Amino acid sequence: MEMETQSSVEMHSKQDLIDHHGGLGCCGWVLVILSGLFVVLTFPISLFLCIKIVQEYERAVIFRLGRITSRKAKGPGLFFILPCTDSFVKVDMRTVSFDIPPQEILTKDSVTVAVDGVVYFRVQSAISSVANVSNADSSTRLLAQTTLRNVLGTKNLSELLSDREEISHSMQVTLDAATDSWGIKVERVEIKDVKLPVQLQRAMAAEAEATREARAKVIAAEGEMNASRALKEASLVIAESPSGLQLRYLQTLTTIASEKNSTIVFPLPIDVLQTYLKGK
Repeated sequence: MEMETQSSVEMHSKQDLIDHHGGLGCCGWVLVILSGLFVVLTFPISLFLCIKIVQEYERAVIFRLGRITSRKAKGPGLFFILPCTDSFVKVDMRTVSFDIPPQEILTKDSVTVAVDGVVYFRVQSAISSVANVSNADSSTRLLAQTTLRNVLGTKNLSELLSDREEISHSMQVTLDAATDSWGIKVERVEIKDVKLPVQLQRAMAAEAEATREARAKVIAAEGEMNASRALKEASLVIAESPSGLQLRYLQTLTTIASEKNSTIVFPLPIDVLQTYLKGK
């Protein structure tokens, strides 16, 4: 099956070449023959007009009397054209990046935001980029702006802030499908920045601050509750041994004395006095 597919593709390409060359007409073939004779008669001076060079990252689309000569662009390196009848267009095959200008977008939940991004694309088919669109670079830039508006207009503000990777992938797929007929391959789309209105930023900051304060109060209340439970358990342990309370007071005195204070005020509990009175 693969061999049959390849053979059919080759037959179609050969048929396209025959159609293209056959479409020149009698006058066209006469001009081509005259151009060839001119090259032969002016050889080797004509080599300066016939031999062209394109870089490794470039391809040349050759037009002969306004028609594309083949379904494959020439290059890189040397290629041959006929003077007077042939012309060519150079196409850069390298990856190109451009910034999408900030776009004022109304989200699904009626919030106005300014969003910008960056797009990376390259020319996949030099012939399609020349024959199917007047300016592939400019058309891709304009389409990227429109796609950014269309995609982000279906998202909520929370989705826009949290699901940037998914939005970028969705934009990349949409752009790639739209520019496929232009011979453009969109490699990557990234959302750079999302700018919110100042009033919305203040509201979100106030909401976040209130949420954190409420959480802090809950945590402080839980700490007080745990501390009271621990104090209750400590009091029960000390109640089992009256001398333990005296040792605790002595430890407190030692702690205060380590701070090198000149005056120490220490309350004497009644329970200690009662213990001494009972001993007498």
